[in-house]
Amino acid sequence: MPLTAGIVGLPNVGKSTLFNAITKSQVEAANYPFATIQPNVGVVEVPDHRIDRLVELFHPKKTIYTTFEFTDIAGLVKGASKGEGLGNQFLSNIRLTDAICHVVRCFEDGDITHVEGSVDPIRDIEIINLELIMADLQTVENRLSKVERKAMTNRDKDSVAEVAVLKKLKEALEAGKPARSVDLSDDELMIVKAFSLLTLKPMIYIANMSDEEIADPDSNENYQKVKAFAEAEHNEVVPVCAKIEEELSGLDKEEKNEFLQELGIPESGLDKVIKTAYRILDLCTFLTAGEDECRAWTFKKGMLAPQCAGVIHTDFEKGFIRAECYKFDDIDALETELAVKEAGKLRLEGKDYVVQDGDVLHFRFNV
Repeated sequence: MPLTAGIVGLPNVGKSTLFNAITKSQVEAANYPFATIQPNVGVVEVPDHRIDRLVELFHPKKTIYTTFEFTDIAGLVKGASKGEGLGNQFLSNIRLTDAICHVVRCFEDGDITHVEGSVDPIRDIEIINLELIMADLQTVENRLSKVERKAMTNRDKDSVAEVAVLKKLKEALEAGKPARSVDLSDDELMIVKAFSLLTLKPMIYIANMSDEEIADPDSNENYQKVKAFAEAEHNEVVPVCAKIEEELSGLDKEEKNEFLQELGIPESGLDKVIKTAYRILDLCTFLTAGEDECRAWTFKKGMLAPQCAGVIHTDFEKGFIRAECYKFDDIDALETELAVKEAGKLRLEGKDYVVQDGDVLHFRFNV
């Protein structure tokens, strides 16, 4: 399954424009095993120059990039946790995502009215964050009332440990702090994982600004405010112009690169958001290459070779023997697998090998 991020934001901040750009850039569902794409979901390819280079070298019949799934989270307005707007209807969608992308308005435009009457990105951030905190507080309180009775009656060890964690979270949430601000041990994080808390997810602030300012985001005072706020929270901020992203979505790769060069922007905002999400979620990419197919695969940093084999197919993990491995940089420089082998750069790795970002792998297995 692809990596997923929920897009949230108040009305008239550019969320719909950005999501339209995502759905226009959407991959063909037929190429991917998750086939059915819901109306509020956009699946885009993750840009990777390494796959582009492998295609040049191997001329495969098929090329598959790894993908990123954006879910448009509707109904998140002031008072949503109390039933305003679509109320808590948004929760079921957002709880399933890996990260949250919060679109914040940083542009001034008299023709586009702001739901709160003025452009104030920090106020907007605090409105959305409060709704997420209140929703989490409700989840924690509901769970606490159930498990507390069990802990008191049976003195069950697991229940006692859960109560301790829930009380810690409740205290932070009541103080208006997100769950991610609480210092939790690995064991406590395992307990908390089951609750799918919204404020435990990594947050990426998407600062939506005008096309005149995007080439130099720091010139935008509102962006500076969002950047400072994100840094204080240990979160990330990505400057984006949703209007430009929508224009880019209708272009092919070559036209897109030319357009970005004209604007003086090294890469699109959407690409920056995806790269940021990969970094904060500790995700990496390994590659498979051959005449039939060149493909990128997402894995979590620290995974061993058999686990990465399982990303391709469970049989590969069950019957794992070893992995033939070389670095992308080596095939990039030497241009053929034979040259890589002759240079002594092709390695055989066993079950304890920690796969690295950019490894090109061929798995040997027996089932």
